[in-house]
Amino acid sequence: MPEQPFEPGRAIAGTGAGGAMDLATTEAETLERTPGGPLGTGPAERPRSLWSDAWRDLRRNPVFVVSALVILFLVVISVWPSLITSGSPLQCDLAKAQEGSQPGAPFGYDGQGCNVYTRTVYGTRTSVTVGVCATLGVALLGSVLGGLAGFFGGSWDSILSRITDVFFAIPVVLGGLVLLSVVTSNTVWPVVGFMVLLGWPQVCRIARGSVITAKQNDYVQAARALGASHSRILLRHIAPNAVAPVIVVATIALGTYIALEATLSYLGVGLKPPSVSWGIDISAASPFVRNAPHALLWPSGALALTVLAFIMLGDAVRDALDPKLR
Repeated sequence: MPEQPFEPGRAIAGTGAGGAMDLATTEAETLERTPGGPLGTGPAERPRSLWSDAWRDLRRNPVFVVSALVILFLVVISVWPSLITSGSPLQCDLAKAQEGSQPGAPFGYDGQGCNVYTRTVYGTRTSVTVGVCATLGVALLGSVLGGLAGFFGGSWDSILSRITDVFFAIPVVLGGLVLLSVVTSNTVWPVVGFMVLLGWPQVCRIARGSVITAKQNDYVQAARALGASHSRILLRHIAPNAVAPVIVVATIALGTYIALEATLSYLGVGLKPPSVSWGIDISAASPFVRNAPHALLWPSGALALTVLAFIMLGDAVRDALDPKLR
């Protein structure tokens, strides 16, 4: 085969049959620069992390989208209830007691002549505040205690495990009846403190198990061999890989805390009048359920919708963060 003269604009590439074919310079450069090309010299695609994969799955999950929109709406009206109502939840008129829907009061009036619509809207603030604050407190306290117990182990782990067993043995509702019955404050903080007090053991055990699993990985052993401090290993290498189960449990528990606050307020040991709460309204409307069912229906429906939205959000987050479901 006669030797071809060299041309600056062309390149020679071997074929599988032992022959040769010439490629334009632009084509040869394209093969070299293409990621994952035959020469392997192109830049490799950056691997996606667990969080980026989870966010991609969440955006495509209609359950997450619907529940997130509902929760966003609840958060907005809890911060700015005046956006959708102009009345006061404490302004009542006994002359309108148990009246049905009418202009200015689409949900009617309760047994005290209070606007059910206005009280339902303002009750959102109490429920969201209690749920969010209790969840943050439980997640923070349980994660810190459980993470330290799982990382260091030893006697600290044994003592904390026995303490969590004691708290698990306390019935939640009965504990609330006993502990909150002596509280005279009308704010949400005693209720939040009670939920944190009895809620941290669950998160503590989950965080402990996640840390024990994560600290056995090779990258943790390599960091320890390189002389990394305990704080650096725990915060930089273990915590980011052990926090996913805590987030899932905390998201689902948020709806449970909202329902628990309504239950305690219904029993008379949670929030007390003149505080505005769905549990208080449900308790006040129960004796008049035959004559004014609307006074019980609307706060109960708002409570059920809120709890369902947070539970659906937690289920979607769990599915997105669980690698076994991929």
